[in-house]
Amino acid sequence: MVAGLLLGTSCTADGPADPVAKSPSAKAPAGGAHPDPVEATAAAPAAPPAELPGLGPRTRATIGPDTHQVVLVTGEGEDSNRSRVRLYERHPEHGWRPVADEWAARNGHKGWAERHVRGDLRTPIGTYRLTDAGGKLANPGTALPYDRNRGVLYTARGTNFEDKPKAGALDYVVAINYNRVAGRPPYDFSRPMGAGRGGGIWFHVSHDGGTEGCVGLPRGRMKELLRKLKPAAQPVTVMGPAEALAR
Repeated sequence: MVAGLLLGTSCTADGPADPVAKSPSAKAPAGGAHPDPVEATAAAPAAPPAELPGLGPRTRATIGPDTHQVVLVTGEGEDSNRSRVRLYERHPEHGWRPVADEWAARNGHKGWAERHVRGDLRTPIGTYRLTDAGGKLANPGTALPYDRNRGVLYTARGTNFEDKPKAGALDYVVAINYNRVAGRPPYDFSRPMGAGRGGGIWFHVSHDGGTEGCVGLPRGRMKELLRKLKPAAQPVTVMGPAEALAR
């Protein structure tokens, strides 16, 4: 961020300012241009790498240096079950850049929780790895380990809190590594923090209503997310209401 720099001999009281004037053999170049002083223009510096929008320093610190994909879920408020989702990738020079449109989403029926517990109908705030996927339908093209099960494991029954059917909600899922063991199928019931802290928090196909703690995306967006996630990029989701993420 340096302007042009002028290099040459400064004026003094002891002699002429132009050193060329001392030498009768020196000739000015054609066109009257003078060889001294020489003007050197420094290259404009590159812009600083872009940060993920809306994240404060504490939240940014939860994203490790080896993570190059972030699914950012921004809630409308602590008690809201509506949110927006966007996928970002980290460019080595330019920083974080969106690689998909912003998607409408639904989160926990009662909003968000700093400390999620089983049955609170809230989505846990935080940064969590995304390592495993699955669903009732065939792999739509994800590179994540994909567990397909046509039976009851990925069969959603009944209606949601807005009396809309949940059928098909688990056709495609990505496990969010909240209180679970990475590398196991999404339906695995291991709970490292204990059963009381809940679990089974996934991205899944939206049923057009607030969830029991998961994040629901429209079917087409869910398939797009699956196809874009790259295990080598060590993807994570950063999720919470806007005011919490800004810390």
